[in-house]
This record gives sequence, structure tokens and C-alpha cells, in this order.
Amino acid sequence: MGKKLIKNSIFVTMDDAHPIVSGCLAWDDDTITYIGERLPEGQFDEVIDGSHRLFMPGLVNTHGHAAMSLLRGYADDLALKVWLEEKMWPIENKFTDEDVRIGAKLSILEMLKSGTTCFVDMYDHMNEVALAVEQSGIRASLARGMIGFPPEAQTAKLKEATQFAKDWNGKADGRITTMMSPHSPYTCPPDFIRRIVETAQTLNLPVHTHMSETSEEVERNVCDYGKRPVAHLRDLGMFDVPCLVAHAVHLTDEEIGILAEHKVHVSHNPGSNLKLASGVARVMDMMRAGILLSLGTDSAASNNDLDMFGEIQLTALIHKGVSGDPTAVKAYDALKMGTINGARSLWLDRVGMLRAGMKADFIGIDIDQPHFYPRTDFISHLVYSASGRDVADVCIDGKWIVRNREVLTMDEEKIMREFAACFARLTK
Repeated sequence: MGKKLIKNSIFVTMDDAHPIVSGCLAWDDDTITYIGERLPEGQFDEVIDGSHRLFMPGLVNTHGHAAMSLLRGYADDLALKVWLEEKMWPIENKFTDEDVRIGAKLSILEMLKSGTTCFVDMYDHMNEVALAVEQSGIRASLARGMIGFPPEAQTAKLKEATQFAKDWNGKADGRITTMMSPHSPYTCPPDFIRRIVETAQTLNLPVHTHMSETSEEVERNVCDYGKRPVAHLRDLGMFDVPCLVAHAVHLTDEEIGILAEHKVHVSHNPGSNLKLASGVARVMDMMRAGILLSLGTDSAASNNDLDMFGEIQLTALIHKGVSGDPTAVKAYDALKMGTINGARSLWLDRVGMLRAGMKADFIGIDIDQPHFYPRTDFISHLVYSASGRDVADVCIDGKWIVRNREVLTMDEEKIMREFAACFARLTK
């Protein structure tokens, strides 16, 4: 790929020591070699004038189900239980490999064009998702999600999930990592969760699950097992391996302490939680406890878009509103949740920050637009004014994936045409 340089630009680095740099960024192959004010010495194969752009680390979406883009707008304004059991699951049972491939491609296209360079996906037919990731150039942490019913299917699902995790971990030039994922404590019996955790320990992989998304879910767990979900999962060994939980909306002080003690990472999904009326997570209390918080969109069926800038803005706003504290979740903290915290939540130590030695995963924002004036505080503008539509360029692993809003690795027109035909077939 050669040596490349961006000059005359502004860089929001997410490096606390130097959060904003005006000057240059250089990278060689997949690695950043320099960021600073002066022009670095040496010859470059490509020199880009970045005077009309702001560059920042790519966004990291730590919870989603990419193929569910096929269900965007299909069933809105419903309670989670009704939405899942009466609307989502019946049509998802029809999904084939082809359907998942087409749905995942559309979601990846949407994510790339709105600045997401790495995402988490928990779903079925995951070989198709991995192939789409490999071809598109995006980075991803993938897992075959497992629901524990019917009970006779558990062994086959675990075998499939295990084989997928082995086959794809470290593939696509290292852009793909894998996890083990029981769907949730309310869809997976205790013995099944134990088996999944044991497999994760054997494979040295993290686990990812939904947890405490709704108050009804928590009450059902107490009724079924005599414990709330946090204690239930702890006692099943879930927190004895690296663990990322999605939602964590309904937590007690004691549960926050347990998650902090076991270094459980939490993916906060504000848009999905608001739309499904699941509630507002206790983000400030989790932050004070030292829990690593990242952001996820959840699926396009419950959000209904995959724009991580929207999640960053919601995070900075709703916790001010519910707490009555205008200093709650400052702009920089919200931006960290969508970048460096997301990378760390996935145990990726070279992603999420612009600094020499880090991966060349970054996005270019078109700042020659009215909502980026005056040029007062670019971190504030990114959180409170920007959207995914402002993303013009995307570089992942040192390769340009999007240039001037054109995705270079995917046929956008073909994907949307195939997607429309697929949706028509599924819903006829």
C-alpha cells in the first residue's frame, strides 16, 4: 500500500495527552507512523490535502444484528416482548444464507458511509456476515448468537458457533475477531450458558450477551431462577471470562458493583432502548464505578438507523436530561464511548485512537458546512452538530474504503437492488 500522508488538516485523536492536532498524519501499510504539527521527512506514495476535512478515529459499534436491516420499519412502536416474539422471530425464521448476506451487506454499506469502521454482530448464518466483512474491508467482532430452544438443538448450535469462532478468528488480515454469544439469560437455560462459557474458556475468547434490557426480563429471571440477571450470569461463570453485555438498563447499586468488580464491559444502546421503551441505563453511576462503557446501535429494526453519531449525541443529551445535571456525560466522554472505549470493549488495543503505532483506521469529516461554523470547539461540533452524513472518507487498515462519499469496495446500487427484491420475497 505504500506510505501516505495527510497534510494541512485537523485531527481529533482521542489521545488524552493531545486530543486535537493541527498538521499532518502519516501511515505506512496499516500503521500510523506520525501525527504532529510539522511535515515529516521522507517520500510518500500519496499526499492528500486535508484542508477541507477533519479526521478522527473510526467509530466502533459494539452491539448489533446486521441482517436485521431487512426488518427496518417492519414493526415499530411495540413492546420488546411483542416485537420479538410476534414480529421479529417469525420472519427471521425464514432467513436463508442469501437473506443474511444481503441484509448484512446493506448494513455494512450504511455503517461505512456513516463512519463506522468496526462493529459487533451477533446473529445466525454468520459465515455470510464474515464473508461480507472480508470483502468490504470493514473491521468486525462476530459471533453466532445462540438461543437455547428447542432444547434438542442446543448441541448443534454450540457446535456451529464453535466452528465459526475457530474458522474466522484472526481472518481477513486480522480484521475479524470472534466471540461466543448466548443470546440472553431469558432465552438460554443455565446449563446451556455454562456450556457456552466453558467453550469460550477453552478457545480463549470473550463472551457477548443481552442482559437486563427490560424490567420484565429482570422480573422473569427472578421468577424462573430466583435471581436477577447479573447474579445469575455471575454464578454461571459468565463473568469469569472477558465479557461484553449489551443494554444493562435495569441495574441496582449492588449489580453495578458486581459488573465493576468483574471488569464486565457494557454496550450502551440509547436509541434502541428509547424506541422500545426499555428505559435509560444508569450510565453516570456505571462511569463512577469504573465500568468501561461503549456504544451500540442494536439492529436497524429497533433503532432504526446505524448512525453512531446519533448514539453519541443521544448519550451526551439524555443523561443530562434524566439527571438534571448539564455536566453529565460531557461531549468528550461521549465521543470516547463511540471510539476508543468501543475498541477497548472489544479488546482491540491498536484501534480507536490516532497515534503512532496504532492501526490506520480513521474517517474524514467534511467540515466545509454551515453546522461546523464557527470553528470554536470541534469536539463539541462532532457530538452535538455532526451526523453520519458528514462522513466523506473512510480508511481501514491503511486502505481507503470510502473516498469523497463513494464506497470503493462495494457496489452500492447492486446491493440496494438485491435488498429490495429480498425484502419483497420475505414479506409477500
